[in-house]
Amino acid sequence: MRWLTLRRAIFVLVGVCVLSYLGAILYLVTQETRLVFQAGRPLAESRPSFPYEQIDLPRPDRARQFAWVMKQSDPDSSPWLLFLHGNASTIASRMNILHYTELRAFGLNVIAPEYRGYAGLDGVPSESSLIADATAAYEFMRSRAHVPANRIVIYGWSLGSAAAVTLASKVPEAAVILEGAPASVVAIGQQRYPLLPVRLIMRNPFESIRRIGMIKAPLLFLHSPEDTVIPILEGRRLYDAAPEPKTFVEVRGGHIYASEVDRRTFFDAIRSFLATNHLLGDRSTATAARSR
Repeated sequence: MRWLTLRRAIFVLVGVCVLSYLGAILYLVTQETRLVFQAGRPLAESRPSFPYEQIDLPRPDRARQFAWVMKQSDPDSSPWLLFLHGNASTIASRMNILHYTELRAFGLNVIAPEYRGYAGLDGVPSESSLIADATAAYEFMRSRAHVPANRIVIYGWSLGSAAAVTLASKVPEAAVILEGAPASVVAIGQQRYPLLPVRLIMRNPFESIRRIGMIKAPLLFLHSPEDTVIPILEGRRLYDAAPEPKTFVEVRGGHIYASEVDRRTFFDAIRSFLATNHLLGDRSTATAARSR
């Protein structure tokens, strides 16, 4: 009798464990979009203090997508920077605008596209949709603004860096800048949930480490040792897999605020990188110096 009771208790315990495990897997499957993208926020109310234009990007699938275009007074003689922001933000988020302000002060034209599912745009974000959204902005520069590839810089921050790597591996560009870049989002997920089969169930793996080797342009990596969202070891792993020429710069301030907390180191690294690759002239360098 006691043996039957014990066996029944073991069966119940095993059943509870199995159901709990399956429930955890189901949670990750159904909540992946929310956990990875953190989309759905309305367009923030912040705006640049300098002139900008909000445009609708033409797309072959006719989905609505907009972008901010921030030109120089003589845009035809200035390089263009495609800025791909991270999750839990919009193109109007304060820290993104801080980036635009500094980058534009270098003498760059800046274009910042919004992603589907963000800032009121229809659709559900995914790895493929993020890449399509980044590609639409790139194609606008090439076909509508008639910007040659050797005058285009692709910039990706956090999740945007994964889209930047994929885009840069498929199209020509002059340079690539990656801030707080993960080598593999699915690998980070597996580390956070070691007992769950994350690699088998994740639909948006964002494995930049598999594509970084196909980029032919110079690469700049910016990462903070204090980053708790994307550990710096992830950034180092991606850097190690990248081809030359490449540069890795450590900055203070964590994942979000490095460009503000360590502004001089952060933007001096970008300015030096762009100048080394002949994307900044004396005029833009002087303008950036005055902006400080």
